Amino acid sequence: MALVCAILQIYTLVIVARAIASFFPINSSSRAAPIVGLLHQLTDPVFLPLRRVIPAVGMLDFTPLVVIIAIQIIASVLGC
Repeated sequence: MALVCAILQIYTLVIVARAIASFFPINSSSRAAPIVGLLHQLTDPVFLPLRRVIPAVGMLDFTPLVVIIAIQIIASVLGC
């Protein structure tokens, strides 16, 4: 159970890191590009299906917030 809780916490941090990285222009020649690419690889499998259901409001994407809330609900059910 502790492993699942730790994974949920780490995934939440990955989502927050991706959200913060989205505020900065990062091109493919940047030193941060591989890290941002990894963040996308880790979060896109969850984000992309939800983006078909949750529309963006202007330029704001609420998908990360919805995923974090879902993770918090799962963590509280598991007793993390």
